[in-house]
Amino acid sequence: MRTLLTTCLILAFSVPAFADETGGKILAFDRVANIIVLDDNTIWPLGPDTETTADLVAGDTVKIVYVGGGDNGVNSITSVLRTDG
Repeated sequence: MRTLLTTCLILAFSVPAFADETGGKILAFDRVANIIVLDDNTIWPLGPDTETTADLVAGDTVKIVYVGGGDNGVNSITSVLRTDG
């Protein structure tokens, strides 16, 4: 029993950060600076490896998948994909 508990604790603390997601409507998309601003006024800087749907424009509803950094905010944005809603 102790071995199982110890194994579970080791796995719980050694798992890498999990991806989170958020969504909203694009208020502005600056392709030069690679920044998306959502309608809730949050600013999302896109990295060179961020997967995006082609031809995103203001007014599109998107889902943003990112890796959280705990108290440090967002580590990286994985993808920005257009949704139907």
